[in-house]
Amino acid sequence: MAVTIDLKGRKALVTGASRGIGKEVALALAEAGCDVACVATNETLLAEVVTQCASKGVKAIAIKCNIAVTAEIDAAVEKTVAEFGGLDILVNNAGITRDNLLLRMKEDEWDAVIDTNLKGAFWFMKAASRSVMKSKFGRIINIASVAGIIGNPGQANYTASKGGLIALTKTAAREFGSRSVCINAVAPGFIKTDMSAKVDPKVIEMAVNNIPLRRLGEAKEVAHAVVWLASDLGGYVTGQVLVVDGGMSM
Repeated sequence: MAVTIDLKGRKALVTGASRGIGKEVALALAEAGCDVACVATNETLLAEVVTQCASKGVKAIAIKCNIAVTAEIDAAVEKTVAEFGGLDILVNNAGITRDNLLLRMKEDEWDAVIDTNLKGAFWFMKAASRSVMKSKFGRIINIASVAGIIGNPGQANYTASKGGLIALTKTAAREFGSRSVCINAVAPGFIKTDMSAKVDPKVIEMAVNNIPLRRLGEAKEVAHAVVWLASDLGGYVTGQVLVVDGGMSM
């Protein structure tokens, strides 16, 4: 029997949707028939992603939002629900890095990463929870990182935010399970994105040598995991961390 993923009629909101993993998640959801609200700060890039999503025959909208500002998060969710008539799927993907060694890390570097990667995700979950529960097909998928599982030198703020996001995912899964909402995290390893392109090539080479599959991952491969969790196929999976890292962290 052939297994297909059909998200026709579903409505999703994806943060950090203007590039990288977020963009591929938005496109993959649209490909599966899902209407998509694309949220980010770069309006020019957002417009391009929305056009690509709409070309797949779904409704797609762009929402400019600073993930570190709770009022803007509330407004983004309200606009999505008003435009689509509801919300079934939330994908918390937006994230930043401000790398530094722990002994040298400044307060603003710590705060910026925690506010965006962890507090922003928490507030989106809080703002979207009522609509997601009403859908009777609730899915919340948080994009964490293997760095939040195994740690990474020079990223105390980032690893803390992603480790916290994993813990938040598990707690929320317990709280919302009785309302038929499945909440999971996807933890990518080294993925080809604008962020990884800024990493020293020697560091990338060392990383690849420690990855059993001997290559960096593609953003589309992370998106495939997200779409699977967002579909009926992931209907009995909650509170889990799906690692997409080529075997690096095993």
